[in-house]
Amino acid sequence: MTIEPPTLSSFSPAVTGLETRALSDGGFSALPNGTYRTDATAWAALVLEAMGSTQAYQAAAQRLCKDQMPDGRVPIDHGHPEVWWPTALAVVAWAGVEQFRLEKDRAVQFLLRVSGANPAKQPGDPVGHDTTLRGWSWIEGTHSWVEPTSLGLQALAAVGIQDHPRVQESMRLLLNRQLPHGGWNYGNTTIFGRELHPMPESTGAALAGLAGRVSRDEIVRSLLYLEGEIGRLRTPLSLGWGLLGLAAWERWPSSGEALVADCLAARSRYGDYDTSALCLLMLSAVQRGVAAKIVSSPEVSGNPESAVRTQ
Repeated sequence: MTIEPPTLSSFSPAVTGLETRALSDGGFSALPNGTYRTDATAWAALVLEAMGSTQAYQAAAQRLCKDQMPDGRVPIDHGHPEVWWPTALAVVAWAGVEQFRLEKDRAVQFLLRVSGANPAKQPGDPVGHDTTLRGWSWIEGTHSWVEPTSLGLQALAAVGIQDHPRVQESMRLLLNRQLPHGGWNYGNTTIFGRELHPMPESTGAALAGLAGRVSRDEIVRSLLYLEGEIGRLRTPLSLGWGLLGLAAWERWPSSGEALVADCLAARSRYGDYDTSALCLLMLSAVQRGVAAKIVSSPEVSGNPESAVRTQ
């Protein structure tokens, strides 16, 4: 029996089950029949926009507006305003849509004002990275880590901010946190002089954040590391970020769509994925599909990849 390769429609919200997490107010839950989650809604908005599901996208993006606080932050929950890392996701979801310009602008200004804690190292400190560089943190008052800093860079890229001092410093932070043998982990390089192991999801996120901003020579060891790992990845978080990181540097593997399809099929064994992880996986396939579609269009000239928002 011939097995048909997956197509773009194979990763639609209806086929993957994303629609079963949609709530009546436009938001999304973390799992089917669950309650509202800000991060799940932001990730779902990105997928819906990429798939051309305009009405559902607008409903999700509009729901995010209700989460925004007066200073521009979009917290995970109004009871925990210090957990403002979803703000970067909301910026990407709102970017380029006039209807959400005011909310997007307030969120961007918030991101430019805040940063992770950056205390100077003390004598005998075991960590190897430069702790004084400012990026973004998961939670207010904590250190800057790789993934939230990458999300911050992607948010600012989505609204066309390329040369701001915060962008430059965050780029230096990510390069400083790159492991000597390639790849990134959550944000450390060495502890007590020993190099830590890289993680595919952190590496993919960092590569996506640095795409178009640094030379390939500066990250080539990390690209090689991720290309060596991608065929072994089976979880939606690692595979999704891994594929997005490679796609951002035009290194999408020929087996990419099949890997995504296999990961989706594995839910029959492991159960439903969290909505954010599911959307990350879907987005990695959809963005590639949308990019390929644009590349093949005779209406596109110049660099068609640049016309596709890379998340």
